[in-house]
Amino acid sequence: MKIPIYHVDAFAVEPFKGNPAAVCMLESSRSDTWMQQVAAEMALSETAFLLPKGEGYNLRWFTPKTEVDLCGHATLASAHILYEFGFYELDETITFYTLSGKITSSFSNGTIELDMPRREPVSQPITSEIIEVLGEEPQSAATYADQVLLVELESPEAVRNFEPDWKKIATLPQVDLIITAPCTEKYDFISRFFSPKTGIYEDPVTGMAHCMLAPYYAERLGKSKFHAYQASPRGGEVWARLGEDRVYIGGKAVTVAQGELLHQKA
Repeated sequence: MKIPIYHVDAFAVEPFKGNPAAVCMLESSRSDTWMQQVAAEMALSETAFLLPKGEGYNLRWFTPKTEVDLCGHATLASAHILYEFGFYELDETITFYTLSGKITSSFSNGTIELDMPRREPVSQPITSEIIEVLGEEPQSAATYADQVLLVELESPEAVRNFEPDWKKIATLPQVDLIITAPCTEKYDFISRFFSPKTGIYEDPVTGMAHCMLAPYYAERLGKSKFHAYQASPRGGEVWARLGEDRVYIGGKAVTVAQGELLHQKA
């Protein structure tokens, strides 16, 4: 039995930029163990598994180490494949059923926009542990559900020049770390994202992070639409706009490769 699989660079307009994800198209359900093995074999930050459900798709995301409850770039990659290979017309909305509820995708002017859950940041005291991880005292800190720690540094240069110590980051009580700073020129803000506990040392471009960054900067900058840049070595641009309880994440994607998983038992 052969199973189609695609390699997509999300939040990119050319190959080898943005954030790579694998998209696996299933015709029937597979075990969690099998999906985890495939994700480990792909060795990308995220592998998405799509299974038809009604007029939409069940969507699950796995890192090489574990399943996660929300992933922006692999959702963008999934929508890109469904549009590019004719599963949906460009004027149709795609519905994904996920561990974080329903996510929809639409296409306009060459950009895919995802309707994702808003993750409201809660102010967090700056602890000695945070300072130890960063090597400096941040401007502010916030958390989401004790899962993500967001810290604002003094400048975009501080974000770009930050040299992560994976072992120290892994000692934080939160799973994920976002560092960020506002910008004054092309972008509204830049960021970087680290998650060594899930096997992602630095994520190239993180749609999920912007579900928290957008509401954070809405209060900070007094606006609701953003053009952001994730300053990883691969780099990528993200558009975000706020709804009442949603964040709309926009980006482009490029298919790098397509193939099949071989020797798979039904």
